[in-house]
Amino acid sequence: MDTCDHPVKLGSMLFTIVEPHAGHEVAYNRWYERDHFYAGCLIGPFNFAGKRWVATRDLKDRRVTSPVVSDDPARGSFLSMYWILDQHHDDWAGWAGKQVHVLHNNDRMFSHRDHVHTKLYRYGWALHRDEDGVPPELACDHPWKGLIVMIGESTGDRAVWEDGLRSHVLRDIQAGSGIALTLGFSVMPMISDAPGVEAEQGSDRQWLHLHFLDRDPAEVWDRSLSPVSRLMADAGTANVQWTSPFHPTIPGTDTHLDNL
Repeated sequence: MDTCDHPVKLGSMLFTIVEPHAGHEVAYNRWYERDHFYAGCLIGPFNFAGKRWVATRDLKDRRVTSPVVSDDPARGSFLSMYWILDQHHDDWAGWAGKQVHVLHNNDRMFSHRDHVHTKLYRYGWALHRDEDGVPPELACDHPWKGLIVMIGESTGDRAVWEDGLRSHVLRDIQAGSGIALTLGFSVMPMISDAPGVEAEQGSDRQWLHLHFLDRDPAEVWDRSLSPVSRLMADAGTANVQWTSPFHPTIPGTDTHLDNL
C-alpha cells in the first residue's frame, strides 16, 4: 500500500484543558487516566487515538494568557486530546453526546474539576521538520518530550495567513529546532448538550496550532516559539490569545503532580 494514500486519516479533534480543584490533583489524574480517558472517548466509534499532557509550574510561568482560554496562568494543568477519523466526526459526536450522560447517570464523573477550554477542532494541515517525519495520525502515540499549544485568531483570511506562516515563518523556525511536527486546526461547534461545557460557535479566523517536540518544552519555547508569538503580534497578522508548553503524562504514575 502506498503510505501517501493510507485510509486512516485524522479528521477532527476533541481538545480539553482542565483544572482539578486544589487538593484533588492526584485523584483527578487517576480517575481520568484509569476510567474517563477510555470510557469518555476512546471506546467510542472512530476515536482512534488520544494523549494526555500536564503543565508544571515552570511551564505555566511561560504562558501567554487571555480570557479566550483563561487569563490566570495557573489554571489549566491538564490537557487531553483525541483524534477522530476523517469523515466520521458526526458518527463519533452522536455517540459522545449520549455517552457523557450515561457516565453522569452512573456516577462516573469527577466533580472536583473545572473545564478551562474544551472544544472540537477540524484538522487542516501538517508541517514536518524532517523529510520522513511522524505522520499526524501517529502523533498521539509517538513518545514526544513535550508539546506547545498556541491558540489565536488571524486578523484577515485565516487560510491565506496560515499558508504564508507555513511557507516561511514556521518552516524557518522548525529547522534545527526541537519542533518536529506542527499541526493546524480550526474551531468547530461543540456538542450542544455536553454537561459543564459551553457550546460556543467559533469564528472562521480562529486557529489552534500543536507543536510536537523532541526536546525539552521549556527550552523550545524560550528559543523558538516565544519569538514567533511576539512576531505575529508585532506584524499585526494574528492575535495570539493563549500559549503554553506541556510535558507528556506518564500513564500509571503521578509524575509532575507535586509541581503544578
